[in-house]
This record gives sequence, C-alpha cells and structure tokens, in this order.
Amino acid sequence: MRVYYSSSSPFAAKVRMAASHCDLEIESIAVDTTAEPADLIAANPLGKIPALVLDDGTTLYDSRAICDYFDKATGGQLLPATLDAWTKVKLIEATADGIGDALILTVYEERYRPEDRRHKPWVDLQMRKADRGLAALETLLADLPERLTTADFAVAGLLGWMSFRFKGKLEAERPALATWLAAFPDRFPAFAELGPRPA
Repeated sequence: MRVYYSSSSPFAAKVRMAASHCDLEIESIAVDTTAEPADLIAANPLGKIPALVLDDGTTLYDSRAICDYFDKATGGQLLPATLDAWTKVKLIEATADGIGDALILTVYEERYRPEDRRHKPWVDLQMRKADRGLAALETLLADLPERLTTADFAVAGLLGWMSFRFKGKLEAERPALATWLAAFPDRFPAFAELGPRPA
C-alpha cells in the first residue's frame, strides 16, 4: 500500500500513525497538493490528502475512511467493539477533524488571499468553531479508552499541527490539551517520526 501525504498535514499524520500502530506496511509519498500531481489526482479526484492506494490498485481517501479500513483489515485494532465506546471514539475523532478543518481554512485565507481581500468576519467564524471544538475536546478526552484508537491519532495529529501553525495557543488557552500532547510520545514513540511537522 502507499499513501500520498504532506509532512505538515494533521490528517495525513493521523493515517500514518494509525498504519504504524496496526503494523501495516505502507509507503509514504510526499506530494504538493497545489501542484495537482497526476498520481494524487488518480488516487483522489478531489486532489486532497491523505489518499491511500491499496495493493490491488483500489483507492481510498479521507482520513476517517482510511482509518476505518485499517481497523477492519486488522481485526479491530483502532476502534472499540462495543457501541457505547465506539460512539465516544468516533465523536472525539470527528471533533478533532472538524477543528482541523476550521483552522486550516483560516490558514488558507492568509496564505492564498492578498491582505486587502481577506474576510475577517469569515476567519473569526472559523476561529469560533475551532475554539468551541477545543473546549469540547478537553472534556471529551476523558472518554478515551486506555488503548490507542483513531481518536488518539486524530487528536495527536491536530494538536501536533497546532503546535507550529498556532504556536502558543494551546499552552495559553487549553493547557490540558498541551499536557496531553506532551505526554503522547510516551504512549506512541513513533509520533516523533510520524507526527505532523512544518513542511
């Protein structure tokens, strides 16, 4: 299998960490999504990462779909079996992913729009979404099971990305999340290699 990714993407980091946790052999291919490389477009017509190509050529994209595939393929290594525990994990995963979606839109507004064309009310709206999500996430983390799940990798991907894209925000506003992130490499040592980092 191979996955198209960027080293800075929280969603790609989530997938790569999940694959490592499941002991799946996966080739990581770094791509620049803005260049719309043909291999990435063939794997995902939306041109987004992560995109996974299976051994038989079948493709999957969206980090949740890919991680769910890994879970099914490995006999449930990433998600709890009981409905209640599964629901809690998927809620935490969706919250982390949603925060990432909102924050990435604010990054793109600054990166791709000239300063005089940026829409501050829209950026403020995205930040309010992210801030509400981060507040919820602090509470929800207590529901994580002891063993690692897709939710752990989603949260680690998000917070690891925030540590350089929104430097100091967690420590200043959500210290419990900063503490969780600081402790995560002890639970998952491969985070140093597979977690998000500046491109």
